[in-house]
Amino acid sequence: MSVRILALVGSLRAGSHNRQLAEAAVKLAPEGVEVELFEGLADVPFYNEDIDVEGSVPAAAVRLREAADAADAFLLFSPEYNGTIPAVLKNAIDWLSRPYGAGAFGGKPVAVIGTAFGQYGGVWAQDEARKAVGIAGGKVIEDIKLSIPGSLTRFAETHPADDAEVAAQLTEVVARLHGNVGAAA
Repeated sequence: MSVRILALVGSLRAGSHNRQLAEAAVKLAPEGVEVELFEGLADVPFYNEDIDVEGSVPAAAVRLREAADAADAFLLFSPEYNGTIPAVLKNAIDWLSRPYGAGAFGGKPVAVIGTAFGQYGGVWAQDEARKAVGIAGGKVIEDIKLSIPGSLTRFAETHPADDAEVAAQLTEVVARLHGNVGAAA
């Protein structure tokens, strides 16, 4: 039986280095692990309890919740916007935290990684994402971290999957996250 890891990317930009990092995770996933890159976060409206009503939840939010419910673990990719988590990723966490007490994260393992232009690789945003997803019910694996600095220069001409150091680190992240599936209970 294959383990399903849902990848959520906090950048909507087509050429996003975090999206490329997520694509690399899909490509480098070991046998028995499927990393699914969720498409459609841009279509999910901002969380609002008035529209989160059974029978009238927006279709994009339903798709997100269904993908999350089918996942065994989560891998979040966060750039850093003004020193914190991007709104699109926070919004996804908010939708997946509901209904209260029965959200899709439900004790499943979660790792947060990413890349950013700055010298620290987006650690502030990743720490904020860990905090939010932990409060939302995910089992954050605190010792799985990967913050790659200097994304604009490092990945200017090289896809993360073709960067040997990054590929090795990313492969280890996915393997370690996989190793926490089942241990989350």
